[in-house]
Formats: sequence, C-alpha cells, structure tokens
Amino acid sequence: MLVLTRKPGEKIMIGDDIVITVMEGRGDGVRIGIEAPRGVSIQRSEVVEAIAAANLAAAQAGPDAEELLANLRPPAPTNN
Repeated sequence: MLVLTRKPGEKIMIGDDIVITVMEGRGDGVRIGIEAPRGVSIQRSEVVEAIAAANLAAAQAGPDAEELLANLRPPAPTNN
C-alpha cells in the first residue's frame, strides 16, 4: 500500500485518467473527490463486500434461499 500525505486541494493521479483530489480533512476522516472515466466502477469497500456476500449466499442457496437473501437486503428507505 502506498501512503501519501496531501493537503486540501492537492491531487493524486492514478494512471492517465483517474484523479483523486483531497477536499478536506476533519477529525479522523477525509473527504476526497474522484474523477474517473464512466467505465470505472467506484464503490465503498463495504458495499462491494455486501454484494459479494449476497452473491455467495445466492450461489449456495437451497430451498430456504428467499429467507436467506431477505436477511441480506438492506431495509427499504422510508419517506419521512
């Protein structure tokens, strides 16, 4: 893993067409902006892991698959 120190407004290039810009740092978090071609998938790691878990559960599903998959789905958004 490459670890870099950047200040707000500074950029990091990945290849020729992906740019990561440090927007701001707050406490123990940092906001970043990502510029990439539309064909590049950008996801939070927890989303990718949840999708992988759902895919694995579906692949191993037996007669009770619907109940198993229902437990992996996030709750539907509420309109408040």
